[in-house]
Amino acid sequence: MSTDVLSEIIEHYRAGREAERLSEGAGALERVRTEQIITRYLTPPPGRVLDVGGGPGTYATWLLQQGYDVELIDPVPTHIELATRQFQQHATRGVARLGDARQLDVADASCACVLLLGPLYHLTERDDRVRALAEARRVLRPGGVAFVAAISRFASLLDGFSRTLIRDPYFVSIMERDLTDGQHRNLANADYFTTAFLHRPEELTGEIDDAGLQLDALLAVEGPFWFMNGFAELWHDADKLRLMLELLTRVEAEPSMLGASAHWLAVVRRPE
Repeated sequence: MSTDVLSEIIEHYRAGREAERLSEGAGALERVRTEQIITRYLTPPPGRVLDVGGGPGTYATWLLQQGYDVELIDPVPTHIELATRQFQQHATRGVARLGDARQLDVADASCACVLLLGPLYHLTERDDRVRALAEARRVLRPGGVAFVAAISRFASLLDGFSRTLIRDPYFVSIMERDLTDGQHRNLANADYFTTAFLHRPEELTGEIDDAGLQLDALLAVEGPFWFMNGFAELWHDADKLRLMLELLTRVEAEPSMLGASAHWLAVVRRPE
């Protein structure tokens, strides 16, 4: 990752919008579903969790509240400040510090779990993504689990039409490149997502394999609900919300569902 790209990403997140994004709309669905999947696969506390690219600490704080020890590493100073504030009530069980997913200052085989819920978005070169995954493998205990998030190659296409962003020719140019090679670039509109890589399923599974990790599951996080008209009604109706989450769990592993979901979560392990 070049210095210019890192500066662009830091500037995008400087306003602290990531915490807000996960608390409303489709972002809230992403958060709830991610928490559900993690809960299903993660062994009960106590245990040490390394949250790499953990942003402002949304998931780290949730895990601290359950009794895990969490160390958050992120390259964005604003995120470290926000996470440190969130962790204050958890004494020394929560630590946040600057760092790079490709070179973790963490001991070998020292973690029960690693979260990679953001780094693969912004590492636009395959070699860098494999390095980050290999670092997760190195710090995991044998048999330890990692959760790896990726953005679908088709996310901009679905978002562009559902929110009529295609009225903007600049967004159309972004969307067309996303579909061509997954290299998402935005240099002109602060409201659009910053530099990122958007995966195809076989690309993600190939990177996981090359890093020496074992794939347990590749799951659609939001399915098609995130871009549906009337999502707010679904979210605020308790019965409809419960049904939506139940049915998402039933279809999350269906390969054809991945293309409709903005995010995927790969559940991987360090081999015994």
